Amino acid sequence: MITQKRNNARLTSPVTILAGVGPKKAEAFAKLGVITLEDLFFLMPRRYEDRRFPKPLSELQPGNIECAVAYVSDIAENNGRTEAIISDDSGIARVVWFTDKIAEFVRVGMKLALYGQISNYYIEPQFSHPEFEILYRNRTPKIIGRIFPIYPATAALTQREIKKFVDNSLEAYAESCLNDFLPKRVLKRYKMMSLKDAVLTIHNPPDEDKFIRARNRLSFDELFLLQAGVIMRRRDFTGKYHADIIKPGKIFSQFEERLPFNMTDAQKIAVYEILQDLEKPYPMNRLLQGDVGSGKTLVAIFAMLAGVDSGVQSAFMAPTEILAQQHYMSLKKFLDPLGVKSALLTGSLKPSERREILAGLSDGTINIAVGTHALFSEGVTFRDLALVIVDEQHRFGVLQRGSLTAKAIAPHVLAMTATPIPRTLVMSIYGDLEVSTLNEMPKGRKKIKTTSLPPKQSKKVFGMIREQVSKEHQIYWVCPVIDESERDLHSVTEAYERINSAMPEMRAAILHGRMPADEKSRVMDDFNAGKIDILIATTVIEVGVDVPNATMIVIQDAGQFGLSQLHQLRGRVGRGKSQSYCVLLENNDITDTGRERVSAMVNISDGFELSEQDLIQRGPGEICGTHQHGVTDFKVADLVRDEKILILARDEAKILLDDDPNLSGEPELKREILRRLGGVLELAATS
Repeated sequence: MITQKRNNARLTSPVTILAGVGPKKAEAFAKLGVITLEDLFFLMPRRYEDRRFPKPLSELQPGNIECAVAYVSDIAENNGRTEAIISDDSGIARVVWFTDKIAEFVRVGMKLALYGQISNYYIEPQFSHPEFEILYRNRTPKIIGRIFPIYPATAALTQREIKKFVDNSLEAYAESCLNDFLPKRVLKRYKMMSLKDAVLTIHNPPDEDKFIRARNRLSFDELFLLQAGVIMRRRDFTGKYHADIIKPGKIFSQFEERLPFNMTDAQKIAVYEILQDLEKPYPMNRLLQGDVGSGKTLVAIFAMLAGVDSGVQSAFMAPTEILAQQHYMSLKKFLDPLGVKSALLTGSLKPSERREILAGLSDGTINIAVGTHALFSEGVTFRDLALVIVDEQHRFGVLQRGSLTAKAIAPHVLAMTATPIPRTLVMSIYGDLEVSTLNEMPKGRKKIKTTSLPPKQSKKVFGMIREQVSKEHQIYWVCPVIDESERDLHSVTEAYERINSAMPEMRAAILHGRMPADEKSRVMDDFNAGKIDILIATTVIEVGVDVPNATMIVIQDAGQFGLSQLHQLRGRVGRGKSQSYCVLLENNDITDTGRERVSAMVNISDGFELSEQDLIQRGPGEICGTHQHGVTDFKVADLVRDEKILILARDEAKILLDDDPNLSGEPELKREILRRLGGVLELAATS
């Protein structure tokens, strides 16, 4: 008997229900994220080894991982190793194990199944420290003859133990616990495997075709549940809450008439889509995404001015003080001539300044508040907050965004990001948001020339800097760390000393996150005013910093950064009319992945294309700054590989919920959505 509790088990039963899983094994499983039977059922192998076809010894290929069945012709211990000669009808091969214990129980004449790396030993193939199994009485081997799953093992849990517990759990509980929740029409239409068969197959695939069918079924489950959940949440949200109706008026029109340039078609469409949302009696929930420099802030200004015309307040939240200050200064230039009162609220304000701003927000004399997380701190109240704009929204936690929207009754929310989001992420993670995309750049913007150089080429870089400064342009120099002692990477302090030594005529300054807020503000003000030639900084300048006179950015140890981050940094230049340059300095020990990123940056300028590459390299959780279970941490689904399944799942979920909005005819599915996603969807609803 595997267990005495077979009939009482549920998916939520602890793994200790299995024989042999005591407190120590349970603790080891917990490190793999396995707490319950369900976790064990869906502990997906990280890869598979095809061990179905043993080869004759004469056909073993050096460099390959192979399996074979052969007899032991000779075996001996040799300096702490065990060496053997094995044979079959086709020839002989050698085996070496890096231990002297093997000879204690392997004897001449025994039949072995072997699996391992093949190398050359003179003219003979050699197994190097292979897995092996003694085949007493010609029994069927367990380590070869099938596709073998490889799990994410730990020191306290070997592959064999995990495999044993997975198989035991499936044998005992798959029949009673793995019940289909998908609508029968969906299962029938696509001839899907049952849930039980799919899970059994994913752990013991007999062949590639059945494995793919099983994987596709489980991927569909995850994506379908998510799509159904976000559609239900969106409909619940729009049906439950009433929002202020916001319409453009006199001030909106004045701003539009005074614009000194033509908007792009994409900007005009985005403004139209947002205005359509703001005129509805339920809250807008829209994502505005656009590449670096595509003009998102201008679109946001139009939305906020419509709010001013309607007599309500807007809050514009940025993730850093530097970015909040940049936005405030940009907005102020546009708003002051229109008589629109705005204010900047950050954590570094003097008490008297803070009191004055809080009074203006409370009595409504301040129309638009710009700030950091200080906007949702205790004591901040608005007279009539109706529109919340969150810039670089993925940098805020869901609860932080919720704290700001909680200061109003069902405000309209516009989330903005300059990190273009791959289509599959928009459909999944942001599936409950309407999306506006700025896929055009303002006219006159020149493509940034990007190049990569080895670290020894710093003299060439200095020459390029001198040329730019001679034209009265400015430079960013970005390093991954502040101090040399942090990691074996180029630091801000080291770069500052080197640049001062090599180019003493340059006016250089440092900027990083550990500096006091007033000092950071002073440095940025000086850089904006052209008093600094080279700003040596960390990624604190990654988003929002807008200095049109900066025409060159140098990024040291470029392979250390993610693609989206590199693209954001590159976007700090190219904001004026002059030709701009991005120089990616590689470090000596750059990884293959780092080299791929640098190469992609050199060859690709489109942020949306780079975002797809970033999704492949890093996965959705890293890109979105969230690892919400059930949203980005899919067990099986892959948003790159399974885009077609995602589209299918979304369409099927929409059809189902159009016919049955409350899922009254699919109680099992509704329970599964709430069980798997209820917490995530409820939490996200506050955002």
